[in-house]
Amino acid sequence: MAGHLSINVLRLLSIYVNLLFVYYEYIPISMEKQDILKKFSNQLIIENYSKQTIRSYLSALNLFLDWLITNKVEKVTDDVIVNYLLFCKETKNYSFSSMKQAIGAIRYFFLKVLKEKPPESLNINIRKPSYLPVVLSQKEVGKLISLTDNLKHKTILLLIYSAGLRLGELLNLKISDIDSESKKIHIRQSKGKKDRYVMLSENIFPLLRKYYKEYRPKDYLFEG
Repeated sequence: MAGHLSINVLRLLSIYVNLLFVYYEYIPISMEKQDILKKFSNQLIIENYSKQTIRSYLSALNLFLDWLITNKVEKVTDDVIVNYLLFCKETKNYSFSSMKQAIGAIRYFFLKVLKEKPPESLNINIRKPSYLPVVLSQKEVGKLISLTDNLKHKTILLLIYSAGLRLGELLNLKISDIDSESKKIHIRQSKGKKDRYVMLSENIFPLLRKYYKEYRPKDYLFEG
């Protein structure tokens, strides 16, 4: 039936449930569950989703499957989805973006992996909270950076502030994206799926060189 988990997936999840020990501290890994997550991940890779989105969606689906198992759910109905979303909001205290990721991951799972119509309760419009952003003054930013002793944290703060980077853009920066000659950094697949270049202040390069010599990142600028 449309909107319900297929029999095969239910069978795989029921096998996983039967493997659970009495004490929740130890939960053995079920290959069946890992197969589901692997198929989900492969589909995202094929459709050229970013690594960050794949990680977020995998985490969201993993939590959803675990919740189904813990609550011994046999069919994913609209009521089940509503209860799960309440769990995310009230128990896990999900933010606006986390709720959207959870809904998006489950919808994608139904459409692309199960090849079924998602439950109607997933067609929900979550209202984005309205608030004024907190903007630090130049003096406050300078004080924050000066009080940071950790070299990696100081480099991150200064790079975000001087280049106006989003957190996702910072985490996706590779060493090869830094051009010390032209004083530019290459931002790949930023908001709107477009590449862009950002000018860097000369003052940040001594700090970047010091950071590189101490941490020796291999691929991404900020690893771990």
